[in-house]
Amino acid sequence: MHLKFIFDRDRRRFVCRFRLGKRYTGPPGHCHGGIIATIVDDAMSKMNKLRDLIAATSKMTVEYLRPVPLYKPLRVESRDLGKRGRRLIRIAEICDEKGTVLARSRGTFVVLDPNHVFHRKK
Repeated sequence: MHLKFIFDRDRRRFVCRFRLGKRYTGPPGHCHGGIIATIVDDAMSKMNKLRDLIAATSKMTVEYLRPVPLYKPLRVESRDLGKRGRRLIRIAEICDEKGTVLARSRGTFVVLDPNHVFHRKK
């Protein structure tokens, strides 16, 4: 989706401002729920950069609070809620230009050992 995230150092979260076009249509004039889930998953996964880790989504819930409009300015933000062993807990929210939360997600990511997971057998 070519979303460009920046890290807000003061608030310790990743932020992306974007607009969605017609190709992401679900209900007329609004975004498809699968796209919303993709956006919040992508936002939460950006937090891996702070810990310099490879982690995969293990579990994710999405609350669709209000319809996400097409063609309007939107913002997604993600933040880290904590770490328990190999599990990382994150949250992300999509907001409209007034700051109203339209969708919220909570995700659990599992830290992977790249030498083990991506090892190629010869």
